[in-house]
Amino acid sequence: MHVPDGFINAPTSAVTGVIAAGAVAVSLRGARRELDERTAPLAGLVAAFIFAVQMLNFPVAAGTSGHLLGGALAAILVGPFTGVLCVSVVLLMQGILFADGGLTALGVNITDMAIVTTVVAYAVFRGLVKALPRRRRTVTVASFVAALVSVPAAAVAFTLIYAVGGTTDVAIGKVATAMIGVHVLIGIGEAAITALTVGAVIAVRPDLVYGARGLEQRLKLRVNGELVDAPAAAPVPAPTAAALSHRKLWITGLVTSLVLAGFVSFYASASPDGLEKVAHDKGIDKKEEPHASADSPLADYGVKDVSDARLSGGLAGVIGVGVTVAVGSGVFWVVRRRRTADAETSSRAAA
Repeated sequence: MHVPDGFINAPTSAVTGVIAAGAVAVSLRGARRELDERTAPLAGLVAAFIFAVQMLNFPVAAGTSGHLLGGALAAILVGPFTGVLCVSVVLLMQGILFADGGLTALGVNITDMAIVTTVVAYAVFRGLVKALPRRRRTVTVASFVAALVSVPAAAVAFTLIYAVGGTTDVAIGKVATAMIGVHVLIGIGEAAITALTVGAVIAVRPDLVYGARGLEQRLKLRVNGELVDAPAAAPVPAPTAAALSHRKLWITGLVTSLVLAGFVSFYASASPDGLEKVAHDKGIDKKEEPHASADSPLADYGVKDVSDARLSGGLAGVIGVGVTVAVGSGVFWVVRRRRTADAETSSRAAA
């Protein structure tokens, strides 16, 4: 659903740019409360994983494909504020290095793919978690539904943005019907990927899943015929094995991302994604402009001057994962350091 340059006019693109910048600024502050020394490295890995899986377009209808958006996955694994930052980092890397998503449309893409998907998905997720039994399985089920809803929500958001600032004269009803219809199908794939990934992480390190925090049920004791909460047990220090498991999880996730982007991506569907298909069929793309990074050595997810398509795409994917995990980890390390500094300042002020 990467919107290229020329689909949306300059004033609307500028407004969405301001909205995106404001949301990123708010998310940088909010992420300080979500990240700690364990989850900050995971957030960088989540960004890299989303980048890798977005290269894996899957067929959804005749001549149409879809790919992960990632807002639901990021919000549930590392928190909604951090989730916005994860997807924003991915979109920035894709736009600058791979000419995927227009640079003037970066605000549109962050608003649509990072903000809308994350906010909608996390709102649906929290509502379901509160309504359903407090179990780990509930997190997986809620992840599936939240991801499923987030994709057509992003399609609706694009339709509204296009209604305000579209550069071609196309009936908005036709755009809405086509966008929502195909993205409901894409949402099923998004839901499956999100639920499987969240379920896999919960199976090995449930303490690292932001959306699973606070789901433990307090032990009940019967006192004088009434059920009361048992006293909370003293926290047990995490054993060395858990720390090793954290490192193993990070390494496993990185290797998985590299394999997906560097090898599996070659077998992804070559059909246009939902937005590309709708844009071509409805004439939205009549004023599409060349990408400012079209001459990038990695444009279109291939390495310039490498003639072998498999090798070129694989190298581009590996480079993309490496750059994304490096940039994402750097951003989240700075955010975590800022949280530590704020905590130390508050401690000194209280003393």
